[in-house]
Amino acid sequence: MTDAINPLYAKLLGETAAITWQELQPFFARGALLWVTPGMDLIEVATAVAEDNGSQVAHWLQNAAISKVEASLAEDLLARDPQLWAVVVAPWVLIQERAA
Repeated sequence: MTDAINPLYAKLLGETAAITWQELQPFFARGALLWVTPGMDLIEVATAVAEDNGSQVAHWLQNAAISKVEASLAEDLLARDPQLWAVVVAPWVLIQERAA
């Protein structure tokens, strides 16, 4: 039995960082932010996006597990300024709120 970690997953995990909404606003303005709902594995989602796993990404989009950041969410993030985590999978920046 092997519990090998996907090398891409490990790479993306190492590239994940805390970030503020202030730093993300230029990406929001370009429409390049994807919101990953709390409870989802941010790195699993990023891996699926990077591997162009269209059926899995489509499933998550359809079930609102991930979505483009809309103005209402942006306003909420600006007002609350929560702790966020982000990982870049060009052309996207995937973000997720982390529990305090």
